[in-house]
Amino acid sequence: MSIMVNTSLTSAPPKIRCRRIEDADADKVVSLLTRGFAPRRTRRFWEHVLASLARRAAPVDAQAAGAQAPYGYLLESDGAVVGAILQIFSTLPGAGIDEKPTTRCNVSSWYVDPAFRSYAPLLVSQALKQKGVTYLNISSIPHTRPMLEAKGYARYSNGVFVALPCLSRAPAATPARILTAEAQPDAPFEAYERDLLRDHADEGCMSLWCETPERAYPFVFRARRVKRLISCMQLIYCRDIEDFVRFARPLGLFLAWRGQPLVILDANGRVAGLVGRYFDDTMPKYFKGPAPPRLGDLAYTETALFGV
Repeated sequence: MSIMVNTSLTSAPPKIRCRRIEDADADKVVSLLTRGFAPRRTRRFWEHVLASLARRAAPVDAQAAGAQAPYGYLLESDGAVVGAILQIFSTLPGAGIDEKPTTRCNVSSWYVDPAFRSYAPLLVSQALKQKGVTYLNISSIPHTRPMLEAKGYARYSNGVFVALPCLSRAPAATPARILTAEAQPDAPFEAYERDLLRDHADEGCMSLWCETPERAYPFVFRARRVKRLISCMQLIYCRDIEDFVRFARPLGLFLAWRGQPLVILDANGRVAGLVGRYFDDTMPKYFKGPAPPRLGDLAYTETALFGV
C-alpha cells in the first residue's frame, strides 16, 4: 500500500539562532516583551527599559567582539524575534583597598514565545556564560525558582522587612543632616558614591546624603506600590544595613514629610533597631558567581533603574 503525503502541508524546521540584541532590534524586542508581559507591563514601559539600557556601556565580552549593544540576548527564528533576555551590567569597586572591582549582571525580564520554549535553555546559557561575573536574579516568580537553583543560583535574601523608620530611636550623640544628591557634603565621601547617587537620581530614584561630622553616608530609595495599593519606598543602596538602622529616624522623618513613611528593605529576619514587620519568602533574591551580594545593595539593577 502506498502512502500519499501532501507536501504543501510540510515545511522545513525553523532556523533558530541566539545572538546579542543590537540597537536595530530594539523595536522587535519591545513588541515581544509587551505581549509576553501583558497586561502588567505596557509598551511604553518596555520602550523606557530599552532606552535606559541603551545609555549603559556594553559588557566587556561584547566590546571585545566589536559589539556596542548593552541589552542582552535574543532568540531569532527565520528573522523573527521569539525570545529575549535582558542584562544590566555594572562594575562595583572593591570593599577594601586591596580588593579588585567586581562585575555584576542583573539578568532580567526574559520571555520566550510558547512555541519556542524548548529553546529557552539556549538563551539562558548564553546570558550566563561569562566567567568571573556575579549574576543576580532579583524578581523571580515561584515556579521559576527550582530552575534557578538547578542553574547554580543560591539565595542571599529570603524576604523583606517593612519598616517605619520615623519611629526608630534617634542615634545617640550623632547629629545628622539630610541632603539631596545634588548637594556637596561638607564631610568626606567616596567619589564613586557621589556618581552612584547621581546616576540613580537620573533614573528616577531618591538619592540622599546623610551628613555627619565624620563622613557623608549615601542612601538611594525607589518609590513603589505594593500590590498596586500601598505606597512605600524601597531601599536600593546604602553602605551597610547598620547605616540605615543608625540613621533611620532622620531618614524616616525626611521621607514621611514627603508622604512616604514606609520603607522596604531586603532581609533574612527581623532587623534589630527598626520598627516594622518581617515577611519571609517574599521577593527572594538569588545570585550565581564569585562575589555574593550584600543586603542593602540593589544599585544598577532592574529595581533601581526601571522600578521593577
